[in-house]
Amino acid sequence: MAGLIIAVPVFVTLIAGLVNGGGDAWSHIRDTLLVGYTGGTLGMLALTGIMILITAVPAAWLVTMYQFPGRGVFEWLLILPLAAPGYVLAYAYADLMGLMGPFQVAIRDVTGLSARDYWFPDMRNLPGLAFVLTCALYPYVYLTARAAFVSQSVCALEAARSLGASSFRRFWQVALPAARPAIAAGLALALMEAAADYGAAEYLGLPTLTFGIVRAWKSFGEPAAAARLALVLVAIVIGLILAERYTRGRAGSQQSSTRWRTVSRARLPLGAGLAASALCGLIFLVAFVLPVSRLVWLVMESRDSIAPIGRALFNTLILAGSGAALAFVLALVIALTVRQSGLVAGFARLMASTGYAIPGAVLALGALIVMGQLGLTLTGAGAIFALAWVYASRFTTSGAEPMVAALGRAPASMGYAAESLGASPLRRAVSVDLPVALSGAMAGALILFVESLKELPATLMLRPFNWDTLSVRANAYATDERLAAAALPSLLITLAGLLPVILLSWRLSRSRPGDAE
Repeated sequence: MAGLIIAVPVFVTLIAGLVNGGGDAWSHIRDTLLVGYTGGTLGMLALTGIMILITAVPAAWLVTMYQFPGRGVFEWLLILPLAAPGYVLAYAYADLMGLMGPFQVAIRDVTGLSARDYWFPDMRNLPGLAFVLTCALYPYVYLTARAAFVSQSVCALEAARSLGASSFRRFWQVALPAARPAIAAGLALALMEAAADYGAAEYLGLPTLTFGIVRAWKSFGEPAAAARLALVLVAIVIGLILAERYTRGRAGSQQSSTRWRTVSRARLPLGAGLAASALCGLIFLVAFVLPVSRLVWLVMESRDSIAPIGRALFNTLILAGSGAALAFVLALVIALTVRQSGLVAGFARLMASTGYAIPGAVLALGALIVMGQLGLTLTGAGAIFALAWVYASRFTTSGAEPMVAALGRAPASMGYAAESLGASPLRRAVSVDLPVALSGAMAGALILFVESLKELPATLMLRPFNWDTLSVRANAYATDERLAAAALPSLLITLAGLLPVILLSWRLSRSRPGDAE
């Protein structure tokens, strides 16, 4: 049942896209906009992927293998950009880099030049979108790469060193190939999140498929045309998943009886150590400090004229709480089936993973179609239910993973003992597995709540009339170029995301094998 609840929005959207013609709206989109939407999405994914790799992998290698000033602090600081969604960073950087932003104002004040007399990077283009998405999403690859570098064979690295391999050759020819499956998994996850982005692409004016899906619904009022666009986006997402599986299947992994031995970090010389600190500091400065500081500045600068957001905050808590509660129940059910075999348990786990890979706009479209067929309207409780359903379909796997990890750490003898005492599968699940799974429930619940709080395209499509949330209010203000007003809800969303990110960092620092100071 849990897998079915998660799967319905996806299947309904795919069927609607295949069966319905889409009408005149689809003909217009196909003939004039489809190439731009598809090209924009593919170009954004390619450039974002390259920028993420050259940012995250070197940082992960440095903090794992070398000792340099501030290494222990940067190890967890580099995770913090996960707290800020891409659209928040887009608002902040558009203001920072804009004509009236502090950088360009300073250039004109110092040089006396006019805006037409010098070149300055423009955020409202494909590189600008890729840049803000890289800042928001590189921690996915940083985390998986760091975990891979920690857990791979120390003996292989020492053998390469004994053969005279330089630090770069040990990284490029030994460590990187072994870590490739983990890096590919993190990159696939980051690119799926990038494909799901709506707010940053809309604000920076880049046509992408997710932008097109929301626009087809809002501007044309045509679910069938939006469903046709969703088919293209789902095909791209499936391609990312298959590419990741292919990479993981082709690559071997190093095995050694001493692979969990404590990593012996080499202390870098003073100059190289300062360079490593500068690189990590620059990444953190650009990805987190600058945009968040700009939001704080805008809030303080315009605190007397900021529109009240109390109602939007209340609506956000209601919607995020409802979605997180439903997702938590589904995540708990799926986690408890992790030790079971069979088609039903496998289907539930597959659907949970698939739901996370599908953008919120696609799931919202599926919920819209289902509610239309049932004669339900997006008003009041109906809209809240639809949003909670979409949040659960999208984020259940995020909540299930901490519980599955907790079950994985439990001794198998606990289950065997219950079975030897005649406990049925249901009683074992309730009496043995449930208490263990709940030990990871706090992290799972926090992640579910914050992910629901940040979701933008589904909320825009399904929210009741005049029912703004923090993300919707921030998007509306930013679209109207009222960035000072958008700063407070954007900052609150980021601050809410900090708690689970810090918790994640703390858990990683305490649970990583073979990495003691």
